[in-house]
Amino acid sequence: MNLLREIGLKHKAGCYFNYRFVLTILAGILAVWVIHGWVQPYPSHVEFNWLQLLSLIVWQPLLEEVLFRGIIQGQLAKYEWGKRSRLNISSANAATSVLFVAMHMVNTLPLYALTIFAPSLVLGYFRDYCDSIYPCIVIHGTFNAMIFAGLILNGNMNLPTM
Repeated sequence: MNLLREIGLKHKAGCYFNYRFVLTILAGILAVWVIHGWVQPYPSHVEFNWLQLLSLIVWQPLLEEVLFRGIIQGQLAKYEWGKRSRLNISSANAATSVLFVAMHMVNTLPLYALTIFAPSLVLGYFRDYCDSIYPCIVIHGTFNAMIFAGLILNGNMNLPTM
């Protein structure tokens, strides 16, 4: 039980109806649309099935947030250097965000992976601010859903068939 709390799997009241959380969701939707118009996350025409779509909106954010914000950022924040902060961004958050972008370089276009740095800092901010990864999972899933909405609306992806 203590391990789960240590990696941020705990509820903290007030994180979801906080103006910062709401503004992040709204700003994130706008940012994803702008980034999508500038850099395509996937090749020009991509086919996804419902299982892949569900995975990228639910499972991938869950697993990535447990690993990056929960385990890695949580462990780095234990060190004195990891606790240092500038503009509400901890050193642990910055280091974790660099690793997060590097991991995305493996399976997405490099320019698109670089655009993930700022959203990663935002996710790390909420890990520090709420001392929980649950808000990070919700934000991450919302951002991924917007990527697919953009692909569909720009005609680069068809809705999966059953």
